Amino acid sequence: MTCTGKENGLLVYQGSNFFKQRLLLSTLSGKPIIIRDIRLLDDDTPGLREYETNLLELLDQMTNGTRITIGQDGTSVTYRPGLLHGGEFQHECCIERGIGYYLDVLLALGPFCKLPLDVTLTGVTNSAESPSVDHIKASAFATLKRFLLDDEGLQLVVRKRGLMPAGGGEVTFTCPVKKTLKAIQCTKQTMVKRIRGMAYCCKVSPAMVNRAVESAKGVMLNFLPDVYINTDQQKGKRSGNSPGFGVNLVAETTDGTKFSAEITSKTMESGGNPTVPEDLGRDVAMKLLDEVYRGGCVDSTFQWLVALYMALGQKDVSKFLIGPLSQYTIYFLQHLREFFGITFKLENAAGEIEKDDDDDEMAGSNKVMLTCVGIGYSNFSKRVL
Repeated sequence: MTCTGKENGLLVYQGSNFFKQRLLLSTLSGKPIIIRDIRLLDDDTPGLREYETNLLELLDQMTNGTRITIGQDGTSVTYRPGLLHGGEFQHECCIERGIGYYLDVLLALGPFCKLPLDVTLTGVTNSAESPSVDHIKASAFATLKRFLLDDEGLQLVVRKRGLMPAGGGEVTFTCPVKKTLKAIQCTKQTMVKRIRGMAYCCKVSPAMVNRAVESAKGVMLNFLPDVYINTDQQKGKRSGNSPGFGVNLVAETTDGTKFSAEITSKTMESGGNPTVPEDLGRDVAMKLLDEVYRGGCVDSTFQWLVALYMALGQKDVSKFLIGPLSQYTIYFLQHLREFFGITFKLENAAGEIEKDDDDDEMAGSNKVMLTCVGIGYSNFSKRVL
């Protein structure tokens, strides 16, 4: 899983796991990598998948001077990152992973580009294989805004919705460039004050999504009176190429933390038994309650993004309270050490909270306090007037 050594100045990795993490951190650090034995032993069809080559194409689009060499059998990749450029471009995302797989890469790299990002992405907007565009807009945007001195220009607009398996969605993402990210102290968990949501349907009866909304509200109103779920009923070309529906719920706390959960329906076309709207509504509500129980100051899906921003922030101490570490975050912390030489202090947050503090601050599952000193990563490409 971790780096196996160096070869001709390249960090050497094996296997396909955490492919995106390695490319992302290679691009930011400027350190070239080689990844070998990609699905060499444990798959009938070894080598890169379409969504991985598609990711390489995206990184090539937003950088200048990047050199990518793919082995003849597709089981190895040599990646020599160029300079982050950004700007305006379009990218057709692989259907298999959805737009969210690529969007969180843009979110991580966007502030450090030479030119502000203005990207149009096409494909699947709401997929079980990656965070949806609604999930990213709610939770990841809330996280990035904590680290930006000014979030003017940060925007995500859904032009068309596209569900599995045929996609047809389109979103526009814009992100401003920043010289540096600020160090922050976010050490207290606050109470959930309201629930908001977006229920969407494409090429199916609006009654389906209305039934899902009523079911979800029936669960959430047992815990909080302020629950409101919008409906987005797309028609014609704006409804993509496949039928379906889904619900994205967001729990917002008094300090602006946003926990999000989403479930998209299954249809005969996408495989499996068709989804019952009432079941979907109940399941997504329970999924959101699980996120709230995990707690902290960030959605569990974007713990890694917090770690990245803390590591690249100003040369000052940053502290951030999160819920139980996900496996993805654990490996991301290991990769941060390998690419940037930065280590985090991880503590049981119970020891950080004063005994006379409100017990509600530590309600739910065990929390982790992340602490590090930022490396002072600076965007030298940003023009200074």
